[in-house]
Amino acid sequence: MAAAGLQAPTSVCDLSLGEPRGPTDSPPEPKQLPELIRLKRDGGRLSEGDIRGFVRAVVDGSAQGAQIGAMLMAIRLQGMDLEETMALTQALANSGQQLEWPEAWRRQLVDKHSTGGVGDKVSLVLAPALAACGCKQVPMISGRGLGHTGGTLDKLESIPGFTVIQSPEQMQVLLERVGCCIVGQSKKLVPADGILYEARDVTATVDSLPLITASILSKKVVESLSALVVDVKFGGAAVFSSQAEAQKLARALVDVGAGLGLRVAAALTAMDNPLGRSVGHTLEVEEALLCMDGAGPPDLRDLVTRLGGTLLWLNGQAEAQAEGITRVAAALDNSSARDRFERMLAMQGVDPGLARALCSGTPAQRRQLLPRAREQEELLAPADGTPWLRVHLDTPALSGPQLCALQGALVLSDRAPFISPSPFAELILPQIGTQ
Repeated sequence: MAAAGLQAPTSVCDLSLGEPRGPTDSPPEPKQLPELIRLKRDGGRLSEGDIRGFVRAVVDGSAQGAQIGAMLMAIRLQGMDLEETMALTQALANSGQQLEWPEAWRRQLVDKHSTGGVGDKVSLVLAPALAACGCKQVPMISGRGLGHTGGTLDKLESIPGFTVIQSPEQMQVLLERVGCCIVGQSKKLVPADGILYEARDVTATVDSLPLITASILSKKVVESLSALVVDVKFGGAAVFSSQAEAQKLARALVDVGAGLGLRVAAALTAMDNPLGRSVGHTLEVEEALLCMDGAGPPDLRDLVTRLGGTLLWLNGQAEAQAEGITRVAAALDNSSARDRFERMLAMQGVDPGLARALCSGTPAQRRQLLPRAREQEELLAPADGTPWLRVHLDTPALSGPQLCALQGALVLSDRAPFISPSPFAELILPQIGTQ
């Protein structure tokens, strides 16, 4: 007889077989959010089920804002291994709808992503250039400004009428007729990442390597890509200050992508200076159009052609990177990229007349068509008095300390002008395993 308060063990038998059968294994009870946060806070490892549970709570609203912030900070401080990062990426991707495309497009589906940089308007140029080269630049699910970097969506929305939210059906029509579209996250596409993306910006967790990796790749997993290139920035105006730090993220992106069946290459590019000559939403749209005129800043053109050439080569549409670079450059010089951009604008809500005027007008005409700041303030070089910087602002005039900081950035020299070096530093490719 069992002692009081205890149950004697019992066995369950299958009478038809006459053999004992052990108790049925039931799945473990899911951990509560405080337990998951404590586990990661203390350096523990989250299982795939743990991560799915956290992401599910983020989406269904049962996770409080404080809990989301606490988990993000725990991940930021303790990190995640490769398997955890893959699980987080997949869970974010599975939080919404998956995109499906015609089978005939399988070898054409490509995309590009940037970790963000000051003046980075590459996506605005590269998407239509790749479309002109015969790719399907699948809906580039872009982000908004994060930290000190500008967002692709914010720049495009400075064009009156441009609509970043498109249904999967609308995206497919855009890809059929134009070959590219640039859209934002919606409640149907990777909704969990949209919530975490905003939370990272206000919780000082923007620079977490696993969070960056999962955020970028989750939006690409749902796109059913054949090839992806990620522009990983490093330098004084980037999330990562050193090339070595950027290499870690680049390798994580390539390795996690490979684990999830994505062919990913990561380009390391310097961001010690703004890309191009203009910073600000409408100003960067104008500069992107200049690049699609076959002109514009050489560093912007260099990066667009290198990233595009890499994608064409990675996707098997060019035999070598050099061939891919040449094809992308030709799309900029013969106006075919600009034509695709005009069609994309018109199909994403911009009045066709405005889209045509923007893409065919002179720089001065374009400036009249886009929203402008109420005031402009020019800073003069102290040596000869000519303007060297123009600041567009709706806020009050620049303060004394602001003017001093800006003027302090100007260095005058007797040396001859020099050509800025290419921002492209290194390309990290998937590791080829042995057979």
